[in-house]
Amino acid sequence: MPNGNHHIALLAIPEVAASTLYGMYDLFASAGRDWAFLVEGRAEESLLKTQVVARTGTQPLTIANGVRIAPDADLSTVPQVVCIPEVAVPPDIDMSESHAEEIAWLRRCHAEGALIATACSGAMLLAASGLLEGEEATTHWAYCDALARYPGVKVHPQRALVVGGTGSQLIMAGGGTSWEDLALYLVARLLDVEEAMRLAKLFLIDWHDMGQLPFAALARKAQVEDAVIARCQQWIAEHYETASPVAAMIDLSKLPERSFNRRFKQATGLSPMEYVHTLRLEETKQQLEATNESIESVAQSVGYEDTAFFGRLFRRKVGLTPAQYRKRFGSLRQHLIDGILA
Repeated sequence: MPNGNHHIALLAIPEVAASTLYGMYDLFASAGRDWAFLVEGRAEESLLKTQVVARTGTQPLTIANGVRIAPDADLSTVPQVVCIPEVAVPPDIDMSESHAEEIAWLRRCHAEGALIATACSGAMLLAASGLLEGEEATTHWAYCDALARYPGVKVHPQRALVVGGTGSQLIMAGGGTSWEDLALYLVARLLDVEEAMRLAKLFLIDWHDMGQLPFAALARKAQVEDAVIARCQQWIAEHYETASPVAAMIDLSKLPERSFNRRFKQATGLSPMEYVHTLRLEETKQQLEATNESIESVAQSVGYEDTAFFGRLFRRKVGLTPAQYRKRFGSLRQHLIDGILA
């Protein structure tokens, strides 16, 4: 049995998600305790001391979705590990002023050698602290562009877990339930791999080895500030399968090609052809999930005559081959439909 008494602090702020906060709490509390009880019939204490901490101290706190919680402690001490759970904030929000007290505490914890771990969008608070400058990072796929705008941050949107910083002091998980990967990693690092494996079996956790890309929505939000580009976006959303789609948008815009390309990239963050690919591939994903059409037929229906090129592009952008994507997400969709109809 590994040695325990490691102190983990889960940081609560008003925007934090209760599911991640207490999901991590429950998993950490289970370490060394629940396998012994359920499988071996022994009564043991948890090997990890876990607390919810907040700048409000033990005063009740309302967090995301109106959930009321009672933190265990304030920010006066430095734990061995700090975890920042998922936070419900817009991707482009600046958290440096609204959470100055938490940021000062994070910097203090980092300076005194604590491990700092973030789940999902919790990485945005870490980035606001400046501790990610010059570091590799990840976060939920919908926040990756915003995270990459912080100075010196190298974002890996495809990865579900990134470990970086001096002494591997910074640990970040991607979106959704990849907080489970983060928690298992911390248990393996603080205790041992065998205890992490026991928890994975108890909680039925699968490692997110495929990363985040298969789950990401590729299509970007509409842009409306540039009326000419917005009109082109609206047109291409309905005609993405058109041959020579960029040339068609240039004709529609009545702009010189160079001006159109510049304004389109400035407005959307993508080149015109990259934008077309995002629309086509997002439609491809929907068809692979919902139909039994051949992959070649699906490719042609969204505008790709060269099936080999389509396959390479899909794998690069989505992280799976079209066949692998259909097997995973088409099967999931069908299980849900069968469950509803049962």
